[in-house]
Amino acid sequence: MKIKQTGYYVVLVLMAVLVANIVADKFFFRIDLTGDKRYTLSNATRNIISNLDETVTVTAYFSADLPAEVARSKREFRDLLTEYRNISRGQFEFVFVNPSASEDVEKEAIDEGIYPVMINVRDKDQIRQQKAFLGAVVEMGTRKEVIPFVQPGMAVEYALSSAIRKMQSTKRPLVGFLQGHGEPSPYEMQQVMAEMSVVCDVVPVDLSMGAGILDSITTLAIVSPTDSIDAAEFGAIDNFMAHGGRVLACVERTNASLDRLFIAERNTGLEKWLAGKNISVDSKVAIDNYCANVNVQQQQGMYRINVQQQFPYVPFIGNFGSHAITTGLEQVQMQFASPVVYTGDSLAVFTGLLFTSDRSATLNVPTNIDVQRQWSGRDFPLAEIPLGGVLEGCIGGVPNSKMVVFGDGDFALNGDPRQPHQQSPDNISLFVNAIDYLSDDTGLVELRTKGISARPIAQLDDSMRSFLKWFNVLLPIVLVLLIGLIRHQQQRNLRIKRMEEGYVE
Repeated sequence: MKIKQTGYYVVLVLMAVLVANIVADKFFFRIDLTGDKRYTLSNATRNIISNLDETVTVTAYFSADLPAEVARSKREFRDLLTEYRNISRGQFEFVFVNPSASEDVEKEAIDEGIYPVMINVRDKDQIRQQKAFLGAVVEMGTRKEVIPFVQPGMAVEYALSSAIRKMQSTKRPLVGFLQGHGEPSPYEMQQVMAEMSVVCDVVPVDLSMGAGILDSITTLAIVSPTDSIDAAEFGAIDNFMAHGGRVLACVERTNASLDRLFIAERNTGLEKWLAGKNISVDSKVAIDNYCANVNVQQQQGMYRINVQQQFPYVPFIGNFGSHAITTGLEQVQMQFASPVVYTGDSLAVFTGLLFTSDRSATLNVPTNIDVQRQWSGRDFPLAEIPLGGVLEGCIGGVPNSKMVVFGDGDFALNGDPRQPHQQSPDNISLFVNAIDYLSDDTGLVELRTKGISARPIAQLDDSMRSFLKWFNVLLPIVLVLLIGLIRHQQQRNLRIKRMEEGYVE
């Protein structure tokens, strides 16, 4: 009888699993338990896809027989496309193609702008390289956008929604970069330009040629001027804001020389113009105990050796305000940055975007740089010094205005195009997110860093580090001893019970 009942239960479970699979195949859904909701479509994407007036077709070129970690990207991309199709009201279709199936299909993928990449594949305890296609073509009518490489961890929803948005828009936002006052050229911001090319166009702005160039600009970026800006040009910028223009100001209030180990004050007039908008960018340098290290030569007997020395002038920023511009960011590196403080009233709302750690301070300039200095906790009595923010509302008497200000002008620069240095991805995302937020009201800015997780190890003091070290060492030992004691007590109780009169096994 028991065997018969067990058979019924097995049949019922199998039928339940079969029905669940049929329902799941007909009605696609998934539960997102991730902290950043990376598998949940944003409102921006839903607005774009649900309002399509023309069919979008995605042709995904993915090779077959991919290793597990790469195949996961393919599976997640297919799930994402399925969700797009489900909310599109019949205006979104997709198909997956294996370019490795034939030479003609491979040539088709390459002609579309999707080139193979080499990936590592483990085969019988050996690693070999395999050619693979991992890209997609997005089409709407005669318009076409290409996602050449869908790599693990990338912000795929941003890439896909931006491509569709780009095809929908007949006119892309135009962002101007102020020139003529020692500012870096767009060629010195290669990473920024590459990211911005997705959703906007860029043009240099020289106000000495006339203010009319601002008429077609959506956002004006003022990045690290070193020479004075005259009053007439600031008047043109005020007029630009009065007609709905937005401004990003990256202010370099100090002039730091690592050759002379000296920090001087810098005045270009930009700080006075911002003060008229109730934004104070002090001529101070923020220092932080959570910072970069530099190599310093020290004498050890007869030899000079390089040692790592704390350099608080280059803080690592991991404390961000809650805002679309900083969503998804993990760590930004500033250098010789200055505090940014709002001094106005409630007619405008100032939201801090990034702050120093709880062990920081400010130094007045001019001041010397002492790379040999041994810093202590007493040197960092302040906490959460704001280094940037967004101001919205009535700015300078102009309602419904927007402005973003950072107290560092160099955090997104690559320098000389012939010998560029790479900035961290979060530095670039912070700058481009600010431009996107000012230039585009769709909300796509929130997706740029969605899915990206580069979580640095938080800084720990010596006592906490020592505690965690011994905790990890001793915890397994304590658990083993505890389990042993429990098992010993259970066996002892069992022996006592078996010795009792009338005990039956």
